[in-house]
Amino acid sequence: MPTTLICGAVRFDHPAARNLVQILPHTILLQASDSPQMDWMQSTLRLMAAEARELRPGGEAVITRLGDILVIQAIRSWLETDPAARSGWLGAFQDRQIGRAITLIHREPSRPWTVASLEQELAMSRSAFAARFTELVGEPVMHYVAGWRMQLALSSLRDESARVGELANHFGYRSEAAFARAFKRIIGVPPGAVRRRPVAEAMPSA
Repeated sequence: MPTTLICGAVRFDHPAARNLVQILPHTILLQASDSPQMDWMQSTLRLMAAEARELRPGGEAVITRLGDILVIQAIRSWLETDPAARSGWLGAFQDRQIGRAITLIHREPSRPWTVASLEQELAMSRSAFAARFTELVGEPVMHYVAGWRMQLALSSLRDESARVGELANHFGYRSEAAFARAFKRIIGVPPGAVRRRPVAEAMPSA
């Protein structure tokens, strides 16, 4: 049977996406007989092939966006079908209360979060919330908050669009020095090193 192989590359820059990539399997296999989305996925692939052949204005943008959609749908399929996707950080997202806590942290990273303020948002007792978050996510909630903030700070520093002092103030640190200490503890290098070194070298090892 003839086989068509389509190759492409996807770059994930957002901190949440990088966390996801670290736990994705090396291969995501979608069976045509098992996936209700397969018809439209095949149609999308045909459209991408047509755009590549005809080289019409805007074709590269169309192909790029269709490729993004295909990758997202493949990951969604994995999330829905693979038991490995229901544990750890991803599994916590599927918990109604802890998933909401993670969403709040991601959406408002500069908010002065505490265990108390988060548990009030979720109408849970402080002890129950703290224990459940640690159980599902694998680390205490305030460690997660600090780590998320530093990942966002890392992205801002890589873009060279933010000053260390601005980031310290944005994330609620009392001084630039306190922010720099937290950044080095979590990321592994001081903030200034991010701009002096290649991105791959500045990133902490998984």
